Formats: sequence, structure tokens, C-alpha cells
Amino acid sequence: MAHISRKELKKDQVRETLAHGAEAVLSHRQLSTYLLIAAILVALGFFGWRTYAQRQTMKASAASDDAMKIFQTRVLAPGDAPQPGELTYADEKMKFTDAAKKFADVAAKFPRTQPGRLAGYFEALSLEKLGKNDDARKLLQATASSGDEEFAAMARFELAQLDDRTGQSDEALKLYQQLIAKPTVLVPKPVVMLALAEHYRQKNPAEAVKLFGQIKSDYPDTPIAQQADQELALLPGKS
Repeated sequence: MAHISRKELKKDQVRETLAHGAEAVLSHRQLSTYLLIAAILVALGFFGWRTYAQRQTMKASAASDDAMKIFQTRVLAPGDAPQPGELTYADEKMKFTDAAKKFADVAAKFPRTQPGRLAGYFEALSLEKLGKNDDARKLLQATASSGDEEFAAMARFELAQLDDRTGQSDEALKLYQQLIAKPTVLVPKPVVMLALAEHYRQKNPAEAVKLFGQIKSDYPDTPIAQQADQELALLPGKS
């Protein structure tokens, strides 16, 4: 083997070091490139999804508006005539049948949008109007267990009202108490208190009087306090 001088050995070490350094830089650049590409893809996916979600929400909102027009439309009394261009129904059953179908379509097509989730709630209300309480209850329970706090509170409140109407007093009471303990913007505490007072009206009028009085005291000079005062006057022995 030929003798390698110290100078040549040093040169070889420098070359090796430079080679490793170049390899590391290249590897780092490749990794940075990959990370950059990944970030771009994520950003494109995010903006693409956001655009898609916005379009879906707009479509759901438009479809829900159409269903709501049916839900809120006027049922003509015998002898009444519709206004020019006015949507009307001659039969309430047909009106709420159409509304329930429209809302069901919105909920099925756009389940991930707010209008789609709200459509399920209004489908339940339409079914209640048709006397299909069991079907309505299933939809309300599904909404009540959803992640949207406001929609869930609306569904629980309607479930409590449905329980009251169908003789399930204990279940209604539990829901009212839950809603009073945790009110929301769309289901505020005084509204639930008023409903609970109505719940007590027949079987526990003393508790109803107490709640009506509390509403007047806690929320003076408000429409709901005026309503509580009117309801209080209608209780036996209060007129």
C-alpha cells in the first residue's frame, strides 16, 4: 500500500466532511421541500373544504327557506281567497305534510350544515302538527343529543312541551329543570320558567304562583313579566 502523506490525508478528510455536509444540506432541502408541499396541500384542502362547506351551507339555507315558507304559510278559511302570488293551503294536514317532506330532504342532503341540522327540528314540529308524536320525538331526541348547544336546547324544550301534552309529566319536569339550570340564548331561563309554571298550573297551582311571581320579580318591565302577570290572574282564586 502506498504511503499517504499527512497533507493528503487531511485533504481527504476535508473532502469527506464537505461531502457529508453537502449530503446533509441536500437532505434538509428535500425535507423542507416535502414539508412545503405538504403544507400547500393542506392549505389547498382546507380552503377547498371551506369553499365547499360554504356552498353547501348556502344551498341548505335556500332549501330550508323554501320549506319554512310552507311551514309558515296561511291555511285558507272557507270563503277566503289568496293574495296575488301568495302560497296558501286549503288543508292544514297537507301543508304540514309538505313541510315535513321538505325539511326531511334538507336534513338528509345537508346534515353537516346548520340549516340542515335545524331542518330536522322543524321536521319534528311539522310531524307534531300531524299527530305523529313518536316520529317527532325521535327527531327531537337526535337533535337534543347533537353537539350544537343551542339546537340541543331548542329540541329539549320542545321535547318537554311534547311530554307535557302527552301526559309524561315527570319527563317534562326533568327537561325543564335541566334547561333552567343551563339556559341558552335561544332558550333563555324566563321562557323555561314560564313553561314550567304552565306545567304546574293544574296539579300544583301554588308552585305555579311562585314561578309566575319570580318571573315578575326577576324580569320586571319585560314582555315575559307581563305575560306571567296575565297567566297569574287566570289561576283559580287569583281573578
